Amino acid sequence: MKKKLFGNNIAVSCVYCEHSKTEGESQYCTKNKSLKNGKCSKFKYNPIMREPKGMAPLKSFSKEDFEL
Repeated sequence: MKKKLFGNNIAVSCVYCEHSKTEGESQYCTKNKSLKNGKCSKFKYNPIMREPKGMAPLKSFSKEDFEL
């Protein structure tokens, strides 16, 4: 089985579903579906809708860290 982008175990979420639309603060499904028991029958993953996580803070180094 081919490994999908971001892995094969992607949790179902309307945030990155191909059928979801966002207007202002609200988000809705264009297929008029809702999550039942954590699953949606029309869920289709769209990696473009996924927001990247922020960068990790950089460690602070001193001059002594680079001495041999």
